[in-house]
Amino acid sequence: MTETTTQGAGGTDLAAAYRWAPLTEADVPAWADLVNHLARVDGTEEFLGEEELQEELTFSGFTPATDSIAVWDGDVMVAYAKVGVPVTPDHEGSGRGYVEGGVREEHRRRGLGTRLMDLLEPRAAELVAERHPGRTAYLRAGGGLQGSSASAMLERRGYAVVRWFNLLERPLGDVPEVPEVEGVSFVVPQPEHEEPVRVAHNEAFRDHWGSGPSAPEPWHDHWTTRAARQDVSTLAVSEDGEVLAYVLCGEYQPRELYVNLVGTVPQARGRGIAAAALLTTIAAASRSGAYDTIQLDVDSDSITGATRLYERVGFGPKLSMMSMQRPLPL
Repeated sequence: MTETTTQGAGGTDLAAAYRWAPLTEADVPAWADLVNHLARVDGTEEFLGEEELQEELTFSGFTPATDSIAVWDGDVMVAYAKVGVPVTPDHEGSGRGYVEGGVREEHRRRGLGTRLMDLLEPRAAELVAERHPGRTAYLRAGGGLQGSSASAMLERRGYAVVRWFNLLERPLGDVPEVPEVEGVSFVVPQPEHEEPVRVAHNEAFRDHWGSGPSAPEPWHDHWTTRAARQDVSTLAVSEDGEVLAYVLCGEYQPRELYVNLVGTVPQARGRGIAAAALLTTIAAASRSGAYDTIQLDVDSDSITGATRLYERVGFGPKLSMMSMQRPLPL
């Protein structure tokens, strides 16, 4: 990514005032410092460790040299942005691109966020056109909490709030009773479950807003990530070995377990399987002594009644964040 002279707020020459370059493996410590700074000052709690960010640079379909930019003030990373475009369309048949990033608090209101979007939105649009030619398409970005500076900037660029997601949390320590479900076994995921769970996930999320089928390569990236905690994840399996439901967890901050994915295939809903799988994970995490809390995000408008399910097993609301979207072409 070449540097481009541009004027920021107050007439600042952003190219002269800062160094602009793609993210590299050597940048991971500074990138982690910035990401966790943003999680603190913006109140999103989206903390990530160096290992997780290093893995992101190698994920399928992402090319750091063209799909990311870091902005430096000396040896401090003060802003970054990156884009990603799944190889599959969403379940409505639309192409989708994702933009993420942020600006260190003391460097805001200088035009850095706007300039990053000027540079990377066209790259996201280009990838969407390459991977989903002829389809309707959109770009999506996280708007953070109500009233965030990010949401204001995105709104000026044509994004609108399309959904709210609630972060729910439950304390650990108690070992809840897990109800039996006739004909269903609850097991810890094994390597041989990777593909059956992907197939089940694609079926389970077919009616979930904004989602699309997971292709094998990105699914493998997430299944094998170092943050995954398979020992406290749970699969619900039928007598003939079919995956009916799943609870897949990771650990991104010490002693905090996060549920990355939870779902039930449509034909198995209404039997209490998801609740029993969640309670199995909660019990395993409590018995391990390794975690103080368990968290998950849920679509506030989920048609499956997921929020009620989570509340029944002890989760309560912690914060809400918006998802924002704009149509393509730019």
